[in-house]
Amino acid sequence: MPAWLSAMLNRRMLICIFTGFASGLPLYLLLNLVPAWLKTEGLSLRAIGAFALIQFPYTWKFLWAPLLDRYGILPWLGRRRSWMFVSQLGLLAAIAWLGHLSPRDDLPLIVVLTAVLAFLSATQDIALDAFRREILPDAELGLGNAIHVNAYRIAGLVPGSLALILADHLPWSQVFLITAAFMVPGLLMTLSVREPLAAGGTPRTLREAVVEPFREFFGRHGTQSALLVLAFLFFYKLGDSLCTALATPFYLDMGYTKTEIGIIAKNAGLWPAVAGGILGGVWMFKLGINRALWVFGVVQAVTILGFLGLAWVGAAESTPARLILLALVIGSEAIGVGLGTTAFVAFMARTTHPAYTATQLALFTSLMAVPRTVINAGAGWLVEQMGWTGFFALCFLLALPGMLLLLRVAPWHEPVDRPYA
Repeated sequence: MPAWLSAMLNRRMLICIFTGFASGLPLYLLLNLVPAWLKTEGLSLRAIGAFALIQFPYTWKFLWAPLLDRYGILPWLGRRRSWMFVSQLGLLAAIAWLGHLSPRDDLPLIVVLTAVLAFLSATQDIALDAFRREILPDAELGLGNAIHVNAYRIAGLVPGSLALILADHLPWSQVFLITAAFMVPGLLMTLSVREPLAAGGTPRTLREAVVEPFREFFGRHGTQSALLVLAFLFFYKLGDSLCTALATPFYLDMGYTKTEIGIIAKNAGLWPAVAGGILGGVWMFKLGINRALWVFGVVQAVTILGFLGLAWVGAAESTPARLILLALVIGSEAIGVGLGTTAFVAFMARTTHPAYTATQLALFTSLMAVPRTVINAGAGWLVEQMGWTGFFALCFLLALPGMLLLLRVAPWHEPVDRPYA
């Protein structure tokens, strides 16, 4: 049996499916379902774009990540699983409650509740990322993270496809309640798995949990190289993230119905991304993480141009040809994103030290979230100023700096995927 197939069939990969699904559901709810809900209720594109600011917890989660490295809040579950359980339970309740509010009458409360939802989701991500890193041996990082990313994207099918279809037939309160129920598998996984052993030891004090992760990272790389790594983490997904910031409103502006978006656009984006992620995980066995970042990054950047072409064609009534064109554009871009994200997440996991998994991974994923949170908040304003065509051209240009930084942080001729590199 090939090594990659043997690795794919073990229990750790099954756990990665559940971690990815539980992690992806609340984020895609904020990215896809909430904007569609707000637009249906009459909010402007600028207001919807500004809603990206409630995702700030994803950007700043490294600030409270040391608490998750140092403490467990439910001793009977252990350090990692206790945070996973509490955050998942809170997410289930927050999502269910959200649907009982009205964007016209309860907008301030909706802002608060979605911010709480983002905080709980970011906290869950800290715990799940650390848990996954601690159960995966270094040789399985590429494939395990590929499976996690694919499950993450499949979770997006619930708020981004199923919920949109249901919204044409059911009240929003029931739509959000059904969406919340999909958090239950993650809760069951948390209760059924074992707490991983702390390979590098648990920080003995809160000060050690706060200071040492950063000291270790900068000490291992040196200040200049460490700053280049952090810059790379910011720029590598910048163009891709901005490109999809207002995807659902873009499809609506192009003349597609919510049902068409749910059935065609979302599925065309999901399954090619899943295929790209799986292929990416397998190819990383041969390419190594460094070379995968180069190859997959080029594909990721080039496929953004499909959205530029779709915007140039402009809005029109839906026809079979237009639906096929939409599926092809989104599908090709999704393959690029699936490949790029798989290598990117594996790179972040490889760069952590076992003793400070939660804090260092939170720092890295926070930098990854900055474009999605801060820059994407202005996406609506950019579209109003530049139009969709100019907007997607800008997205392509913003994908290039991350590729240039690969010359320093992941050279092509450095094939060794060493841990803590």
